[in-house]
Amino acid sequence: MIDVQDNKSVTRTVCKEVGGLAREVSADICIVGAGLAGVSAALEAARLGRKVILVDGLPTLGGQAVNSRIGLLCGLFANYPNTSQFTHGIADDILRDLDAEGALHYLRGGLGSVIYDDLALARWIEKAVRAAGITVILGGILRDVTRAGRRICSVDVATRYGDVRIKATGFIDASGDAALVWQAGLPCREPSNGSIYGSHMIVIDGIDVAQQPAREEFVARQKAKAKEYGLERTDGLVFVFPEKEMAFINMTHVETPLEPLAATAKDLAGKEQADAVFKFLKEEYPLAFGKARIRAYGLLGIRQTRWMVGRQQLTADDVRAGTRFADAIARTAWPMELHAKSEGFSWQIFPEDHVHFIPFGSLTPPDVDNLVAAGRCIDADVDALSSVRVLGPCIATGAAAAHTLDLAGEGSVHDIDIAALQGRVRDNLI
Repeated sequence: MIDVQDNKSVTRTVCKEVGGLAREVSADICIVGAGLAGVSAALEAARLGRKVILVDGLPTLGGQAVNSRIGLLCGLFANYPNTSQFTHGIADDILRDLDAEGALHYLRGGLGSVIYDDLALARWIEKAVRAAGITVILGGILRDVTRAGRRICSVDVATRYGDVRIKATGFIDASGDAALVWQAGLPCREPSNGSIYGSHMIVIDGIDVAQQPAREEFVARQKAKAKEYGLERTDGLVFVFPEKEMAFINMTHVETPLEPLAATAKDLAGKEQADAVFKFLKEEYPLAFGKARIRAYGLLGIRQTRWMVGRQQLTADDVRAGTRFADAIARTAWPMELHAKSEGFSWQIFPEDHVHFIPFGSLTPPDVDNLVAAGRCIDADVDALSSVRVLGPCIATGAAAAHTLDLAGEGSVHDIDIAALQGRVRDNLI
């Protein structure tokens, strides 16, 4: 029996200190954004012996790869029938470990993608980050950046438990929206002709794999039934994981504004689109989806919002030509996949022997010496970015960012030996 009187001794009355200072922490490298770009950077930096702090605004690791329920590892491989793997590093570890537990399904043909179990990937990331001894701040919203001349000195992060000031020798912006670059007052780019649409994914269980509709007929019915079901997008995709009798549903198009009130409104509207899609699937294809149930709604998946201005911009012409830059640090063969209209998207698919490269200059803002971008906020024009913002290149640019800061030390990222950097990321280039 618990003595009620004893309970009084385990409480106290507290008040927030007015004007209290933020808690200060320090590291060699601070990474803002814990999606696969940020996680790749953090694990690479930790393996190099660097002290790392990894910050994300969500209360969980994994970014969109986990929390938006993407379900598809894109851009890791050459186009079928070429099976060359273009991105290594933590990609090798993910493929090895998830495959061993039956959490991967390789798509044979087409663009050489891999369907993954989002829950398995989430746990893999959490275990890997913890085992590497990385300091993690979750639910941390970046609200200020301190600069001195050409160097970032610190970033201030607000959490529900109080403010934190992070001091570091080098910084990586893997936020997806160029949050660190933006808060530092550095130039950024945004689409000038309207929103690039995101998707509100759902994961469904209990499908009948054998009854899945053919792609051509499926798209035709979406277009014919769009008004009846209230479908915004009419060329949606279903990624089936047959061994688990589940599917990742990518059939919505949602605007992704950077204004906070509008962003929340669009997020809620996206869930309504997802419900309409699920109703369409169950009623139009009862044999395939009649017994299905929604396992999870993803967070609104964002494709392209804001990205930084680098020393060099990757262009659509570079992508089409497969330009091999002298300072190349990553490669992919993923199509230019532009989601610029509500009803659908445009593809430019490349031949099986195609490969295009990402230059180091697209990762480095010219006006600072200790900041590198990774993931979907590197510098490219709108069309080119649509081909390098997927998970494979995100992993590769994250690794390159970590090695860049390791090579730079207390010096400038603009003065590093590019050949030395390329030697470290050699597996992602050959």
